[in-house]
Amino acid sequence: MLGVLGVGVLLGSLWLEHRTGIALPAPTGPFAVGRAIYDWTDEAHADMLAPVPGAKRELLVWIWYPSAAEQSAAMDDYVPGQMRAAAPAGGLMGFLTRDLSNVHAHSIRDADVSPRQPSYPVVIMRAGASSEVWNYSSLAEDLASHGYVVVGLDAPYRTRAVVFPDGRVMRRMPENNPELCEALEGPEQDRCVNRVLTAWTGDMAFVLDRLERLNASDASGKFAGRLDTTRVGVFGHSFGGAQAAQFCHDDSRCKAGIDVDGAPFGSVVTEGIHRPFMFLMSDHSHESDPEAGKILANIQSIYDRLPADGRLFIAIRGANHFLFSDDGALLKSHIVMGTLRMLGMVGIDGRRQLAVTAYCVHSFFDAYLKGASVSRLKISSPLYPEIQYLD
Repeated sequence: MLGVLGVGVLLGSLWLEHRTGIALPAPTGPFAVGRAIYDWTDEAHADMLAPVPGAKRELLVWIWYPSAAEQSAAMDDYVPGQMRAAAPAGGLMGFLTRDLSNVHAHSIRDADVSPRQPSYPVVIMRAGASSEVWNYSSLAEDLASHGYVVVGLDAPYRTRAVVFPDGRVMRRMPENNPELCEALEGPEQDRCVNRVLTAWTGDMAFVLDRLERLNASDASGKFAGRLDTTRVGVFGHSFGGAQAAQFCHDDSRCKAGIDVDGAPFGSVVTEGIHRPFMFLMSDHSHESDPEAGKILANIQSIYDRLPADGRLFIAIRGANHFLFSDDGALLKSHIVMGTLRMLGMVGIDGRRQLAVTAYCVHSFFDAYLKGASVSRLKISSPLYPEIQYLD
């Protein structure tokens, strides 16, 4: 009876929290943040992962940027209503996550770009595995508030669900799930991963091409001349981090990159990266399986060949792989989090993990895209004792 009562109390508290409003962590930089959403089609290239041969690559592109609006301006929805309606969370996940209509972000829709600087460096961001890029709004908003134009992208057939402005919904196909590729072995895994990775890096190259065009000629006038495409950074989480590493290997337009807790794949593992790069990891100190050792060896191999004055290999003590997204701020229930802590799956609060991550990300890009002076002593701030160097 006590067990049944306890389960009932837990489910009731989860349901109440599901319906309770919550805000993402506030950006820490001096700029207000604007957000714009675009639907871009690549007329020159087919989407190699589309189910219909010859279908053009089409992407939903999210842009967060330093805004001229006042900090007190009305904020946009965390996720636009039609997107929330397309992929509602149900079942157990509906209890464990927040109602997205009750999540409050810090971005202003289609505000003008801040006039405080003539132009701003560009950072392209990719979500983990097949997650939607809006699930990384906390990191995007914080980076934009420090003076960056942050560009995220969702791609049909590989992102879990892409909802375009005209209402079309395109969902991920199982064969394009990188997590399933990682479950394979040997040459079969290599073929699967490289197929998906090639498409992902192609998405990123196309977005950068379009950003260059947008900077040259923007019909709205918002971004014309405001994007400094000579200072481009790239970062991603999990498989998105693997993509960031491969893209910075492939495309010389990448000036600095970050892999957030992603196992690297592709030619970058054997050929390395020749520009500043940071590996930012969760806490893997308790892992001893052969697969974890192989991933660490691949990261170390890439790290050892990075420029000596442009490399960082950092872990966040107590961090969990899955809490680098907004889930770090939205995963709820003290009971659930307490259980995860007891099981050793979570070592620090999710919002704390996001705060440390945001600090590391903007500090690294400040150094290599803005030329700010940075050293280990500076990035190892006493405010963030969780930062641990692994090299």
